[in-house]
Amino acid sequence: MGDMEENLNIHDNSAPIGAGEPSGPETPDGAETENPSEQPFEQPVRQSPRKQRLLLSNLKSLGQLNTPSPQESSIHTMIIVGQIEGHIVLPGKNKTTKYEHIIPQLVAIEQNQNIRGLLIILNTVGGDVEAGLAIAEMIESLSKPSVSLVLGGGHSIGVPIAVATDYSFIAETATMTIHPLRLNGLLIGVPQTFEYLDKMQDRIIKFVASHSEVTEEKFKELMFRTGDLVRDIGSVLIGKEAVNCGLINEMGGIHHALKKLDELIELSAEARKRGLQ
Repeated sequence: MGDMEENLNIHDNSAPIGAGEPSGPETPDGAETENPSEQPFEQPVRQSPRKQRLLLSNLKSLGQLNTPSPQESSIHTMIIVGQIEGHIVLPGKNKTTKYEHIIPQLVAIEQNQNIRGLLIILNTVGGDVEAGLAIAEMIESLSKPSVSLVLGGGHSIGVPIAVATDYSFIAETATMTIHPLRLNGLLIGVPQTFEYLDKMQDRIIKFVASHSEVTEEKFKELMFRTGDLVRDIGSVLIGKEAVNCGLINEMGGIHHALKKLDELIELSAEARKRGLQ
């Protein structure tokens, strides 16, 4: 990591070479000649070691070098990929989205007055059920407009997260897998464990049905369908199928998601103005 820090050069084109040096030939009236070939070029400036370490930390934790400042964009983009990691730390080789990274971001988004909307991009295989459902409930409780876009896949507990936003999109080739809850490892007290799983599963069904156009009966049918999955029961929905059953609002890509989010932001601003009048 030390070598990586030393070799990472983040450039800021703000300091031209020759600043403060005597200028070139001038015209009789004192105006400088404009010769593009003689204009000084801008020299990249190395960021401070502290800033480089911060950027590397963001890259490792959030999967990005830097997040846009409020002056650059009023929309915050949150990416949820791989497995959703909750109470149990997953092996190091797994691509994960950590619960403890997402929750503080959502709190900051709600508090930051410069952020007017949230775009969530999903490509997840699922993961910790309680952590995923908590993330979905946090997204749903935001006072700011939000839009989700499923790319690649929004499987398992990724389904409640996808429908937790005000509006949802899915790419044409993206898939969503719906299946019953599973448990790994040794079970002690099977009847009690089954009752707990049944209650947790009921929470997921009710959440999805209340935040999408799919009914509880239809979602249960998709969850317990046989024949779609080789080693499990459940359903795989591809693009338009997720829209047709009422799970996702619309099929589209990043352009459609951003356009819809802009519309929701404008409607929200108008509603606030009416409330103040």
